[in-house]
Amino acid sequence: MKGFYRHTFLLLAALLFSFGAMAQSARLRSANKQFDDMSYTSAVRLYEEFLRIDRRRDPSETREALIKLGYSYRRLQDTRNAERAYSELVNSFTDLPSEVYLYYAQSLASNRKYRESQKMYAKYGEKQKEDLRGRRFTVSYMDMSRFYQDSSSYKIDYVPINSRQADFSPMYYQKGLVFVSARNESGPVKRVFSYNQTPFLDLYFHPDTAELRAVPESTTAASLGGSAINNTSESTTNKPLSKTEEFSRTLNTKYHEGPMTFFNDQKRMVFTRNNDDRGKSGKSDQGVRKLMLYYAEQNSSSKWGNVKELPFNNKEYSCGHPALSPDDSKLYFVSDMPGGYGGTDLYVVSYTDGQWGTPVNLGREINTEGNEMFPYMDANGILYFSSDGHEGIGGLDVFMVELKDDIPLSNVQNLGAPINSPQDDFGFIADANRTSGYLSSNRKRGASDDNIYSFRRICKQLNIYVYDAKTKEPLETADVRMLKNGVNQALQQTGLDGSIRLCLDVATEYEFRAIKEGYAANSVRFSSQTQSSQPTMGLSIYLERSENTIVKGVVRKEVNQQPAEGVKVTLRNEKNNAEKTVTTGPDGSYEFDMDPNSKYTIVAEKDRYATDKNQLKTKKRAGVVENNIGMYGEGDVFRLDNIYYDLNKFNIRSDAAKELNRVLALMKKYPDLTIEIRSHTDSRANAEYNQTLSERRARAAFAYLQRKGIDPKRMTARGYGESELLNDCADGKECTDADHQLNRRTEFKILTVK
Repeated sequence: MKGFYRHTFLLLAALLFSFGAMAQSARLRSANKQFDDMSYTSAVRLYEEFLRIDRRRDPSETREALIKLGYSYRRLQDTRNAERAYSELVNSFTDLPSEVYLYYAQSLASNRKYRESQKMYAKYGEKQKEDLRGRRFTVSYMDMSRFYQDSSSYKIDYVPINSRQADFSPMYYQKGLVFVSARNESGPVKRVFSYNQTPFLDLYFHPDTAELRAVPESTTAASLGGSAINNTSESTTNKPLSKTEEFSRTLNTKYHEGPMTFFNDQKRMVFTRNNDDRGKSGKSDQGVRKLMLYYAEQNSSSKWGNVKELPFNNKEYSCGHPALSPDDSKLYFVSDMPGGYGGTDLYVVSYTDGQWGTPVNLGREINTEGNEMFPYMDANGILYFSSDGHEGIGGLDVFMVELKDDIPLSNVQNLGAPINSPQDDFGFIADANRTSGYLSSNRKRGASDDNIYSFRRICKQLNIYVYDAKTKEPLETADVRMLKNGVNQALQQTGLDGSIRLCLDVATEYEFRAIKEGYAANSVRFSSQTQSSQPTMGLSIYLERSENTIVKGVVRKEVNQQPAEGVKVTLRNEKNNAEKTVTTGPDGSYEFDMDPNSKYTIVAEKDRYATDKNQLKTKKRAGVVENNIGMYGEGDVFRLDNIYYDLNKFNIRSDAAKELNRVLALMKKYPDLTIEIRSHTDSRANAEYNQTLSERRARAAFAYLQRKGIDPKRMTARGYGESELLNDCADGKECTDADHQLNRRTEFKILTVK
């Protein structure tokens, strides 16, 4: 059914040829009429009749019928019959458009015939040298093993909310799932879409995902793993499921609805629907109702309404498949608007204070000559999407990429089997660590059989053992730091048996560092690129007795005392200039071992943060040195709690000196730091007076620091009056003098660092 979504994005461009005005048989004319109306089920039946019955047909008519028959089967997602039609076409004719070889290659791949597909991709690449898919897939299909590296790490189950019709594109909502379905409607009138003779799509809701995870292991639900990715059977449970219901009668119309996404408050949403303008105004120049994006919100009675069309919709091209960023500030979506790279591309548009910005294409690193569709962004800002243009197993595959300011930080990565299959896999959603989630696929029977599946990540366990190198005895309470692709991850301590246990990611380079007081640190490297097929593996680290000193600490943001992730911490031995470097992970911590009786410099660096340097000197005897680091970042605002002012006064009180001296010390430690001194008043007196008073107070703090030797070019002073109160003590409110004094305060904001 999502074939409709693909088709409404794509015009029948290069494949729909003009065959001139030659006479055609009645059967071919009838088939072409259904084809032009996009009634592919009827077109297939008529083309098959024409090819079977009209034996005295002109070769050009046979060529035309086979091209359109293969395309129709392709649109119906019947890859086996599409392969049959394209095979006969390629074996019977030589003068064929390049798209025939592309679609034949894609059909072969969906049917697991990768060697044959590779040959067709090569032919397509010869005809369309600028389209990178020919070269990429030709090379990719030389070795399929990389798509199956993680195949034993996931368990995939058919979920019991599926119907006999298409069900796909689930999205988290409250404690359940909203999804798209073509299941039969209640009532005497059954609306059928001529495209493939299935009901129109609507939004449905299942209220409890916990029920969907509760499928017993002993039922007939099959797990998808390794090469057995099509052996899935429907499962049932003894416990009756909560009722799956229509999501909203006000949103579901006579047109297609879905996919959708929800804002964090769960009271607003963006969803896909056909252009619902009536008559010709709702159709493009080609007579097609394109997909559009709509905004909706709940009213006081929890009914969905206030439906508004997003401003960048256009009846001449489609926009759909919405996905919101974790903070609701951006919307990712799919469109075939002019200026893209392929059939459908991924776009992003900003959303600020209820206003939509201008859509921006996500670029060549993500979008291809093929189709990128069904985006989803998890809580960590990882973008998932489906594509048939990036190298994959077949059909639409699910991919992921980490973005920063919508720029990819790494290459697009195929999630591999069993998330992906030779069929279409799409509508992927997951938790922040991709340990569980849902996806849609037609892997079970192909054709229009889209179903929703759940997945769980199964731990690929690695046991780390830490031993005394001399005695071979296990070492208890040794710290083991895991580094993943050079970045600090979790810190664990060994138990009584000297071991820790962890789960591995696929295709990842690891380093494990073991540190214990009285021992020299040691590390081992491990790659999951060539991991064993065994569910559990072991790795040993041996530590030598030593008089080395261990330095350890946590890097925190000074503004909120939260751990600072992504800080580069470097330990430099001043005697021989040897350096050790690590990047902090989510816990902000680090550790190094140091030679006894030596001088070291420890440097902490991060973009847009002031670089911190400390000198350390170790003693002759081993020990542990705690060295916590505070980082000051651009834009951080610090309140100086003890700088208060007497009513209507702007001179610095004697109790303010200690706080201002803190700022003085900071400015001296970081000579490139520039700050804004910000002063605030309470609400008593009028606003104009308070504004002037606050400016004078800011200047007083400015003058104090200047007298202490701080260059005035590194400071600005600004008064905010009563515009930013810390409590409810506004005009007309009765408050104690202590409450008012909280608002009479001075802050400083870091403007720039180097």
